[in-house]
Amino acid sequence: MKSDFHNNTIASELGITSQQVKATVELLDDGATVPFLARYRKEKTGGLDEVLITSIRDRVAQLRELDKRRTAILASLEEQGNLTDDLRRQIEAAGTMTTVEDLYLPYRPKRRTRAMIAKEKGLEPLARALWEQDAKLNVELETAKYLNPDKGVESGDEALAGARDIMAEWINEDQQARASMRALYLDQGVFKTTGMRGKDVQGSKYRDYAEWEEPVSTAPSHRVLAMRRGEQEGFLTFRIIVPETTALSRLHRLFLKGQGQASDQVSLAIQDSFTRLLSLSMETETRVVTKSRADQTAIEVFGQNVQQLLMASPLGQKTVLAIDPGFRTGCKVVCLDRQGNLCHMETIYPHQGTTAATQAGDTMIELCKRFQIEAIAIGNGTAGRETEAFLRALALPANVPIVMVNESGASVYSASAVAREEFPDQDVTIRGAVSIGRRLMDPLAELVKIDPKAIGVGQYQHDVDQTILKQRLQDIVISCVNRVGVDVNMASPQLLTAVSGIGPQLATNIVSYRQEYGPFESRAALKKVPRLGTKAYEQAAGFLRISEGQHPLDASAVHPERYPLVQAMAKDLGCSVKELMHDTDRQQTIDINRYITEEVGIPTLSDILTELAKPGRDPREQFEPVKFDDKVQSIEQVEPGMILSGVVTNVTAFGAFVDVGVHHDGLVHISQLANRFVSDPNTVVHVNQQVKVTVMEVDIPRKRISLSMKAVPGKTL
Repeated sequence: MKSDFHNNTIASELGITSQQVKATVELLDDGATVPFLARYRKEKTGGLDEVLITSIRDRVAQLRELDKRRTAILASLEEQGNLTDDLRRQIEAAGTMTTVEDLYLPYRPKRRTRAMIAKEKGLEPLARALWEQDAKLNVELETAKYLNPDKGVESGDEALAGARDIMAEWINEDQQARASMRALYLDQGVFKTTGMRGKDVQGSKYRDYAEWEEPVSTAPSHRVLAMRRGEQEGFLTFRIIVPETTALSRLHRLFLKGQGQASDQVSLAIQDSFTRLLSLSMETETRVVTKSRADQTAIEVFGQNVQQLLMASPLGQKTVLAIDPGFRTGCKVVCLDRQGNLCHMETIYPHQGTTAATQAGDTMIELCKRFQIEAIAIGNGTAGRETEAFLRALALPANVPIVMVNESGASVYSASAVAREEFPDQDVTIRGAVSIGRRLMDPLAELVKIDPKAIGVGQYQHDVDQTILKQRLQDIVISCVNRVGVDVNMASPQLLTAVSGIGPQLATNIVSYRQEYGPFESRAALKKVPRLGTKAYEQAAGFLRISEGQHPLDASAVHPERYPLVQAMAKDLGCSVKELMHDTDRQQTIDINRYITEEVGIPTLSDILTELAKPGRDPREQFEPVKFDDKVQSIEQVEPGMILSGVVTNVTAFGAFVDVGVHHDGLVHISQLANRFVSDPNTVVHVNQQVKVTVMEVDIPRKRISLSMKAVPGKTL
């Protein structure tokens, strides 16, 4: 059976058992989500984590797509009358799409080729005679047999040219030849770029590629994507070349059988096939393969950055004053309650003279007092540092932290349909200020409202395969949301949409039900939501939290299907579930082996005990505000040798960008990340990490700052 073959293939590739693959695929096909399987079906999957479950999901989709293509090709060959038993066996045994397509290539319907025209002139028998390369064959006499003025073959040279066209196509469609050339292009191919005439490449961002060569096998993803973008924008020509002598030598070994007049004709056909057909075909294939590899790397880097950003430390439920700073148009100020609701808004002008600054200061002090502000959030864009300095000079309560917040994507949110729905009567600046404040309170809950591509992290995210990128980012958002859990009585529709088993329609239904009937008092009450059936409830319930609900476990990650089990534990210990959740000593006396059943094993029981110890625990780290150097607020004030505090804003394959509080992120090149060789920047830094950096160079005209995280003898970073 195909499914068994697929299971065995995937198991071998991932280093797990075929039974694990089979069980996982069956559950996925039945509608289970990746987070649900990883958290609540460990016994069935054999404890597979989200990474492996996602790999199984994606790989089985690839294999099923291959099966669909295989079936279509077999049907086409059958219809053509070209399907032999041997060809069927080869196609059915092919393990990759490339192999299947190579086998189909000679039979694929194609536009009229030079070989077809030669065959129409009756020259295929001549080609076959030459192909045999009999040293005794008199080519001139053999060719004379095929002269036919009525078919346009008036000379021996024309006949031989036609025969070579036929042989060139045979060579191009030969499976071994294509495999050999494919390997050559990937192993010894070279990317070659040249600046386009009439384009000022020297003055553009592509000037490094005006005359550039780099091996295909070692070119990093960001340079592959940069070269392709330069070609797309018309600044560069972009080729992939291989040593022609090496290519011809490989083809000669495959097709030349000896010496003689016939072999000479085959040699000419080989040259023509490589120059006119194979080289172009292989260059195209190699472009596709290298693009796919570069995409995978870039998407993975982008995905890791987004995950780290979404999982950034939350300040929590605090009253927040948020500011979207500006010079000429003033600073938009909003006050938010602990649930993130907008309570007040106005504009202050702290950067327009002494009188305006004094008035702005009085306003800020009064607002902090009136709304009992517990934290102040400032967008890190234009006028951000100046506004921070203004606030720190005021007589504000010492226990109110002033925090710079990364506002990337806030403008996208403020102009979105989501923002218009939330604040239909407010302009984009007020919406942006609210978003900045909410990001401080809970980055995850706010950032899920924005397309991840607009968040400001990534590497050529607009150049990669958008379908694969969308799936990867969707997986990450869903993973983060379900790992943290969602308060069903406070969550936005966008946050609820990412919960396992929910989706957009059910999220809207939950919010509508909540608005009509008030807060949910129990998880069981979710079943009253229109269209939220048994399957959706099973998938979602464990990730939805209800604080102070009817059942104490409703605020935890324990799934409702396991409530009876926890109740049995409590009963055996002579206490209530609530008492058990607050009694560490009692929890430690539980013998989980007593509760093992066919459905529940050690993995689930261990998870339950962990959850009982810290019910509903937020897996994100404790919040710590970033403190920039007060004396350095613009790039003009940055000097080589300075040691500055900063926060990582983006990680790429070539290094990390760090915000040091001057409106222009500096770059820590991969070679400057540590006092050792670093192959993957993500092993050293992550988005939102607070770091100390040394300034290496400052290029003010180009707004570039080069930084280092290497330890310097005699200096402390």
